[in-house]
Amino acid sequence: MADRFRITLAQLNPTVGDIEGNAAKAKAAWQKGLEAQADLVALPEMFVTGYNTQDLVMKPVFHRAAMNAVQTLAEACADGPALAIGGPWVEGGKLYNAYLILKGGQIVSKVLKHHLPNETVFDEVRLYDAGPMGGPYAVGNVRVGSPICEDGWHEDVAETLEETGAEFLLIPNGSPYFRNKYDIRLNQMVARTVETGLPVIYLNMVGGQDDQVFDGATFGLNPGGELAFRMPVFDEAIQNVDLLRGDDGWRIDPGEVVPQPDEWEQDYRAMVQSLRDYMGKTGFEKAVLGLSGGVDSALVAAIAVDAIGADNVRCVMLPSEYTSQSSLDDAEAVAKALGVHFDFVPISQGRAAVTETLAPLFEGHAEDLTEENVQSRLRGLLLMAISNKFGEMLLTTGNKSEIAVGYATIYGDMNGGYNPIKDLYKTRVFETCRWRNANHRDWMMGPVGEVIRPSVIDKPPSAELREDQKDSDSLPDYPVLDAILDILVDQDGSVADCVAAGFDETEARRVEHLIYISEYKRFQSAPGTRLTPRAFWLDRRYPIVNRWRDRN
Repeated sequence: MADRFRITLAQLNPTVGDIEGNAAKAKAAWQKGLEAQADLVALPEMFVTGYNTQDLVMKPVFHRAAMNAVQTLAEACADGPALAIGGPWVEGGKLYNAYLILKGGQIVSKVLKHHLPNETVFDEVRLYDAGPMGGPYAVGNVRVGSPICEDGWHEDVAETLEETGAEFLLIPNGSPYFRNKYDIRLNQMVARTVETGLPVIYLNMVGGQDDQVFDGATFGLNPGGELAFRMPVFDEAIQNVDLLRGDDGWRIDPGEVVPQPDEWEQDYRAMVQSLRDYMGKTGFEKAVLGLSGGVDSALVAAIAVDAIGADNVRCVMLPSEYTSQSSLDDAEAVAKALGVHFDFVPISQGRAAVTETLAPLFEGHAEDLTEENVQSRLRGLLLMAISNKFGEMLLTTGNKSEIAVGYATIYGDMNGGYNPIKDLYKTRVFETCRWRNANHRDWMMGPVGEVIRPSVIDKPPSAELREDQKDSDSLPDYPVLDAILDILVDQDGSVADCVAAGFDETEARRVEHLIYISEYKRFQSAPGTRLTPRAFWLDRRYPIVNRWRDRN
């Protein structure tokens, strides 16, 4: 019997719907495995279609095309190592999330996902049928167990595989990022190897798909839970991993353990990567955004430059009579530090025209929020015109705090195709700016050094839609607001929980009310990078019409 088994692990970035392109990536990875004399080349869950497909996978013409592509791939990879690839599969009129093992020109084994996640961003119960708990598949004379993603989080699948002869576990995943998720994965996989006594390889994909970002960090554990290797976070990588057979069974030959960045770096990388892939996979090369002189737009500008390069980013200052000189100076300084194209488009003339047009209708009514929103919507109109004229994707710049309580103007500053800071609370926006000023990595396309000067970060936040306006006029101070939002949104807590944490009950009820009445705005908002398990979109689905208020 062989005493060495080599796996080529392909931690790659597929594109949803690009079946031909994904298959070509799989073929290229297989070729590398062939050159390395691998026994098996492994790709992540649902790789041939990309992930997460949502309802697209239920379309018969789509999943048939994916199945045909896998069969064609099997024929193209007939002479060499086995190839394991995730994709949809239909048997007996049922659609499954499958892991398909190709060898000798054929699909020789199929693993069908048993536990279907139906929480947060996952709706697999509506998409797939649950497969049976099967046994391992053979590659040569070695028996491999492959629980598919969620199945690896349940002890019954792994234990069944061990009991039916699996010699190690290779777990293909489409596991999207949220802050500190790696530790959760690691703990789960340690449990599997302790329970089964088998080595565990956790293979994850990378890349952005809509709001989700897959962060890779593929790793292997030896029996007892010892970390044998770890691949890079967020980067595509192909790595050969050897398992060696001894008297006590198989063990992974230890390799490099790539360092884990801290949560601030991983969040920033997620925002950069998601924007880069969202634009690249939708065909946009250039972006435009309104640069107000405030901290949110400055951070989005930095993310955009790091994602696609300064030459591909246009920033536009759209001042009114309420725009302070410090905001004008700060916006120009940020644009200059980042090296972007910077346009100056005053809105005063346009605002005057709108005011004059509406004057007969509004006669006898005092100025109020309406006139403030006209400014924001006029800016949105002008930015969309620039976007249309030059083919540049408009980026929106509202943070999670503002989006939570509706402190943003629909059809105004909410206009845009993507929002990289959508899941970043305001207090974290400040700290992320400071982090970016102090750090630079080779995956950033922007300049080294301070790109958001301290005056942008330190000044009191303001929409500057009226004289002496401050965000604190309308909202609790951001440290208080964000702490209440964390309880009500991220923890699904109650007003009583807020009070128990030391916050004023009246203030907590007001924030709760603002969250609920702003649902219609979020329903129409641009997608944005998911950084937490309670991001606004698939993670948190609330009715728009809702009279519920917490009165306990």
